[in-house]
Amino acid sequence: MTSRTQKPASRPRYDEGCLAAHALNLIGDRWALLVVRELMFAPKRFQMIRAGLPGITASVLTGRLAQMREAGVVTHDERLGSYALTATGQGLLPVLEGLCQWALTVPGHDPSRFISPSALMISMGANQVPAKAGEPPGSAGFDFGKEAFEMRVREGRLSTRRVARPDTDFTLAGDGNALARAVYGAVPLTSLVDEGVIELNGDVVAAQRFVAGFSLAPRTVTPHGEVLPARTET
Repeated sequence: MTSRTQKPASRPRYDEGCLAAHALNLIGDRWALLVVRELMFAPKRFQMIRAGLPGITASVLTGRLAQMREAGVVTHDERLGSYALTATGQGLLPVLEGLCQWALTVPGHDPSRFISPSALMISMGANQVPAKAGEPPGSAGFDFGKEAFEMRVREGRLSTRRVARPDTDFTLAGDGNALARAVYGAVPLTSLVDEGVIELNGDVVAAQRFVAGFSLAPRTVTPHGEVLPARTET
């Protein structure tokens, strides 16, 4: 018997004891993981979340946020009107990075489609090429206009955070697709600057060396299901 004040538990989509099914019952609906992606680095208001998900309708986003609040993945600050990930939601970063890495094992990725700032930052975290011995630490700023990030590499470990203004060795400015081209493309940064694709402020040599540490090279999967990292040139 259910009390009048207790909300009846909704029937799970996957009525199984499998842990993967349990996770998908919480964050497996369409758009849910991409909402997590947009909130990974900082709280955001509704319209800013939606700006990072151009294919979603307002009603669907409202529904997803409500579901994710109920699941304990998202919180809502009614005073500020912003949404933020809980610690449980932050724990999904390795899941998103794993999906990025797995995506490079299958064909069909089209980088010309819309790329949000958060999407690029998470992608870079997943697709960092292992640092060479003795490689110096570095810091990079990424300015997308309405959002900016600092990315730092120390002892081969990458950390990313959203900031008001980057204080780094250099800053690349542009939209998500332009900066994805700068990071992953074969065209030198100076050429992209000359073409008006991006802006670059700071140490040009450090910038070129930094972006060389990321790759979208196709990955392979071992017979045991392990996704191998991108190969580096020797």
